[in-house]
Amino acid sequence: MKLETMVLGPLETNCYLLWDEQTMEAAVIDPGASGQKIADRLAQNGLMLRMILLTHAHFDHIGGLQQLHELTGAPVWVSKIDSTDPAEMTHGRLIFTNTYEDGDELTLGHIKIHVIATPGHTPGGVCLLAGDWLFSGDTLFAGSCGRTDFKGGDQQAMMASLKKLGQLPGNLRVLPGHMEESTLDEERQVNPWMREALKA
Repeated sequence: MKLETMVLGPLETNCYLLWDEQTMEAAVIDPGASGQKIADRLAQNGLMLRMILLTHAHFDHIGGLQQLHELTGAPVWVSKIDSTDPAEMTHGRLIFTNTYEDGDELTLGHIKIHVIATPGHTPGGVCLLAGDWLFSGDTLFAGSCGRTDFKGGDQQAMMASLKKLGQLPGNLRVLPGHMEESTLDEERQVNPWMREALKA
């Protein structure tokens, strides 16, 4: 299992290229901008794009979605709830071919990707767990969490989602939608939002 991070767009969204080294099958998580650039990078790595996965449908996570989908024809997955995300937050750019829900599992080569519903930042936000890598979107950041003051945001739901993540077993590698990566142990210890959530 290999990973490459591309920081894209004006809000510096982390776009992740995840692939199986044996089959060279890849997933792109949150193509925030520059679909052509993402497609070029996939080609440079000799990868076959099998799926585009969205943690949520805000514009800064889907800015490169349409172009990437048109270039590759890869199916696009978004949560069933966020598939109807308010147009003002998607800037009308959301396209998708498939929806997933909490507990669903996707297969990428030999990699199993588990869908974890984490509402709060958006009603249908999800995190994606592949092995011991947690793609946390805009739910969990290093030392912080996603905003809940947008339309559809819910602070109580966010705290429940942070508790859910904090109770996952092991010291997972946390790969957020913005800023630097972290570990789950680190967030349990120093993230004030997660610490508060775990007390509840």
